[in-house]
Amino acid sequence: MRSSTTHTFVDGLEFVVFSCITLQYCGAPMRKHEIYRGRYANHTPTSLLCSLGGQNRVQFSNLLGAFYRHGNLCFSKDGNSVISPVGNRISVFDLKNNKSETLPVSTTKNISCLGISPDGNLAILIDEDGAAVLVSLVTRAVLHHHHFHSPVHSVSFSPDGKKFVITKENVALMYHAPGRNREFNAFALDKSYYGPFDETTCIDWTDDSKCFAVGSKDMTTWIFGAERWANLIYYSLGGHKDIIVGCFFEKDSLDMYTVSQEGTLCVWESDTELEGLRNGPKYSERKKMEEEKKKREEGEGNKDDDDVEEIIGEDGETRGDVIKGSTDTPKQVEGIKNVRYSQRSKHYFNKAGDFNKLTAAAFHKKTHILVTGFASGAFHLHELPEFDLIHSLSISDQRISTIAMNPTGDWIGFGCSGLGQLLVWEWQSESYVFKQQGHFNNMNSLAYSPDGQYLVTGGDDGKVKVWNTNSGLCFVTFTEHSSSVTNVAFTSSGFVVVSASLDGTVRAFDLHRYRNFRTMTSPRPAQFSSLAVDSSGELVCAGSQDSFEIFLWSMQTGRLLEVLSGHEGPVSNLCFSPVQSVLASVSWDKTVRLWDMLDSWETKETLRLTSDGLAVTYRPDGQELAVASLDGEITFWNPQTGGQAGSIAGRHDLQMGRKETEKITAKQSAKGKSFTSLCYSADGESILAGGQSKFVCIYNIKEHVLMKKFEISCNLSLDAMEEFLDRRKMTEFGSLSLVDEGTGDGDGVELSLPGVKRGDMSSRRFKPEIRVSSLCFSPTGRSWAAASTEGLLIYSLDASLVFDPYDLDMDVTPASIRQQVKKKEWASAILLSFRLNEMPLIREVLEAVPYDQITVVCSSLPDVYVDKLLNFVASTLEKSNHLQFYLSWAQCLLTLHGQKLKNRSGAVLPTVQQLLKSIQRHSDDLSKLCDWNIYNIRYAAALSKQRGMKRTAAESLSDEEEEEEEVAMDSGGDEENIMNESIIVEI
Repeated sequence: MRSSTTHTFVDGLEFVVFSCITLQYCGAPMRKHEIYRGRYANHTPTSLLCSLGGQNRVQFSNLLGAFYRHGNLCFSKDGNSVISPVGNRISVFDLKNNKSETLPVSTTKNISCLGISPDGNLAILIDEDGAAVLVSLVTRAVLHHHHFHSPVHSVSFSPDGKKFVITKENVALMYHAPGRNREFNAFALDKSYYGPFDETTCIDWTDDSKCFAVGSKDMTTWIFGAERWANLIYYSLGGHKDIIVGCFFEKDSLDMYTVSQEGTLCVWESDTELEGLRNGPKYSERKKMEEEKKKREEGEGNKDDDDVEEIIGEDGETRGDVIKGSTDTPKQVEGIKNVRYSQRSKHYFNKAGDFNKLTAAAFHKKTHILVTGFASGAFHLHELPEFDLIHSLSISDQRISTIAMNPTGDWIGFGCSGLGQLLVWEWQSESYVFKQQGHFNNMNSLAYSPDGQYLVTGGDDGKVKVWNTNSGLCFVTFTEHSSSVTNVAFTSSGFVVVSASLDGTVRAFDLHRYRNFRTMTSPRPAQFSSLAVDSSGELVCAGSQDSFEIFLWSMQTGRLLEVLSGHEGPVSNLCFSPVQSVLASVSWDKTVRLWDMLDSWETKETLRLTSDGLAVTYRPDGQELAVASLDGEITFWNPQTGGQAGSIAGRHDLQMGRKETEKITAKQSAKGKSFTSLCYSADGESILAGGQSKFVCIYNIKEHVLMKKFEISCNLSLDAMEEFLDRRKMTEFGSLSLVDEGTGDGDGVELSLPGVKRGDMSSRRFKPEIRVSSLCFSPTGRSWAAASTEGLLIYSLDASLVFDPYDLDMDVTPASIRQQVKKKEWASAILLSFRLNEMPLIREVLEAVPYDQITVVCSSLPDVYVDKLLNFVASTLEKSNHLQFYLSWAQCLLTLHGQKLKNRSGAVLPTVQQLLKSIQRHSDDLSKLCDWNIYNIRYAAALSKQRGMKRTAAESLSDEEEEEEEVAMDSGGDEENIMNESIIVEI
């Protein structure tokens, strides 16, 4: 690819201009002559969303609002997590910790089936076209790609983990399971099994992995040997009058249970145990034996096809063995009796019928529990082989698509594709372990809570759902609206959710008591298409799309305060200024009006647009206004002066795809597309824009350039994903993709009346169009969310898996760690000591770090070691004498990594509690000691003061005594003189 590079300096900042035909940039193609910043040293953390590298690159974090779409469910090895296919991704729901995680891997189309290895480390994801992806559930990475070239109906690993079988069309293919050794081709075909005359539907293995069974739509079940058994090559079981839904082996036995769609259970008994299977001769030996037998049987030449042949590929290489089945009995090896089956009993499900067919089944071998699901949403629990009914319940009014049981048999997972429900039922206590459902129609709007911990969404199904961003689960659903919810918002307190709907009501919900405490309506019926709540939470505004008016209510009383008139077209969006009592409204009449809420609700300013206005938003500081219009432009305005500050032409950045029903190219179609949702970043330096496209664009406002394009989805099962239509599907009568083939999900032809999209229970087969209906930036500045056709997508700076370079080939020994300490490589010494995981050595390394280097070391630690170091500090602080030293470590870790630890609050909470407990204990001990010292010092001071007073008193007393003695001596002399005088007088 030819390209040229030009360096340009604007305002002292360096830019690089790439001139090339197409350049792949961070996974998204860039347009010709696009400018990107070359330096981000002075950017805040939120503007690092678009940085060219480093660990601050924003990545896909989680998928909310979708729990199950299509395919089969699987439980993890420990049985505490359920793995569910969601579109072209898979989500893991931790039932113990009540959390969800969507893996950062995806297929090209919707996943039709998935299989989990017995050790729980590998997963095989197969989409609708048969493209398979091998995924590591440990590292969340794609290990291998493979294509089966036709749709695959089911996949299952053998219990020993050495093989796996997939069924497609009327053949079962057995592959060698990927092992720990590196292989050029992870999917090596072992054998191909033919027998069914129609499409295969299900698979089950024996406990010792010697045999497996395959159910088919031709109402038969075929049993094949995974190895070359002399007495079991294949066996066909009939007895049913409809499609086989499930086939299950008994525990440690060849006995079988088969379940069909008309509601029949057949119990099959084998005359041979698993230990009775005998190894058959190899292919060459079997050929010789057959030739000898033919020579002995003169005149009786059997022209039957061989049971075992070789498949030769197009390139001449052996692809594996093929085992062909027929309705005839397999040829018997001399001296060995073939396996025979007999029908032991036959049972019927009473509620099964033409309109209540059996659609899913699962069997737990240890507890002998059979679970069957029906099209009416009911399920039955039976104990086999007696067919005793344990209980029968209805969990939904839609068809149960799949059933799975965890390894212990306590929990049962149900998936309903009609409503997108995922349920986990504990049958012994008859209670729900997990019950979640997304919006089964389009998701129209979303909003973050002020602390960024919660998300609220509204959809076309009339429901308002509140999600926990940490767990990824919905914890409350409000169903009071009777029509589509068009907009939702949080109040500044974060405890009230406000929603607007096309049913003509604006409702306020309390998140403390989970109730609708306020319902606001207009004097005349109106359809509300926009909503805004002021920063104080006292004023609620809603715009009408039919009367062109804005209605203003009081949140406290629910009374209508004013009706704002002036727009000449539907009000498409509303937004309150975050710093002033000013309301901005944008309409299809090509104007933006600023309403002063303090001055009799009059129009303060009118801004003229070049096209119909679609979205408006304020910058977080309230000093700028961004407006998206129908011509694909984003204009920026100064709300104080009413002047335009700049504009961005973003029509070409949408990069629209071509829908299958469109007659024009994607380039021509993009001329009528525009952004329908805008959102400023938390620092106000960037703006997110999304619309009828699979891309979300981030623009730098100061430079008015495109910084990054996020591809929301790569799912080709959605419409308008490809820029060019596949010419191989085009005929003289139109596109083949528009032809409705098949009969739906087995419930008959699912076609509704012409023009009907909603209102009846029949489902139309159509491809939903990819689009982004709403965008919102988290108040924390670390993530943003997009409501799209795929669901609620969250992109975060803290979602990436941490790469540990010390996990490679470094020799980790105590000597090498102490050598790093001598070199004053404190960070590497700490990481290596944690890799060795010896507590005395970790303490030695940690206490060798100088006090003034603690902050530097903490800032250079990878995220994966922050939790470990904080846990070690918390446990060591409890019994260490170096109190100030370890408190400094804890303070630096919490200060530098506090935001990331907060996002993982569930996992870090025990460590923080232990740290708090240690600090509290030391605080109590020190407070007692300090109090004791204070009391002793006070006592000593008081004692010294008392002694000083006594000394002073003694000194003053001695002075007084001396004075008294002197006075006494003087008075004694006077008395003696008086006495002498008196004696003299007497004489």
